[in-house]
Amino acid sequence: MSASVTWQSVRAEALRRIRTREWQPGALIPHEAELAQELGCARATVNRALRDLAEAGYLDRRRKGGTRVTETPVRRAVFDIAIIRQEVEQSGAAYAYALLEDRPEPLPADLAATLDMKPGTRWRHVIALHSAGGRPFCLEDRWLNPQLAANGRADFTAVSANEWLVRNVPFTGGELAFGARKADTALAARLGCARGNALFAVERVTRTDSAPVTAVTLIYAPGYRLATQLG
Repeated sequence: MSASVTWQSVRAEALRRIRTREWQPGALIPHEAELAQELGCARATVNRALRDLAEAGYLDRRRKGGTRVTETPVRRAVFDIAIIRQEVEQSGAAYAYALLEDRPEPLPADLAATLDMKPGTRWRHVIALHSAGGRPFCLEDRWLNPQLAANGRADFTAVSANEWLVRNVPFTGGELAFGARKADTALAARLGCARGNALFAVERVTRTDSAPVTAVTLIYAPGYRLATQLG
């Protein structure tokens, strides 16, 4: 195995094969282990290169479905996972955090299916409220894989699961969805708004190559505005 083979050189070779149609649009590419053997490098080096090409829109990587060349390569927007405390402080408001619930519970059936977990699997369920300027800002409703979050021992009393995960648990991919929620009685009480108000919600699942890490729903109080940049 050659130490001179970097993930950047593997990326360049894979991109060459895509652009010359050696790897046709829509076609499955060789497995990481095959490419690692062919190119004389570690599988982790190949994985890093293919992840970068997937993030750039050239490859479509699916769990249990292999990696394919995208039919039409597109530029993809990249979203950083923000630390909510920093988001509030950067707005100039005073930040506050309260842990509302933290206990092991069986995953809901629909979420267990999304995460490819067996029905009844127990994960750590954490609910917390982030505030800005003395007013509710965001409700964090999170499920944590206890095997990947310090075996369930991380303390979220003073530091949110959001911030702890960003700082301590790497991930390789996931899914992200945006939507609207209508405030029911419980949400209205926690977010200090009227019942029936439209609320902005972010649903996110993050994974390693071998297992899901967390599934979270972030629900923001009325007036929240999401802003990002196109690169």
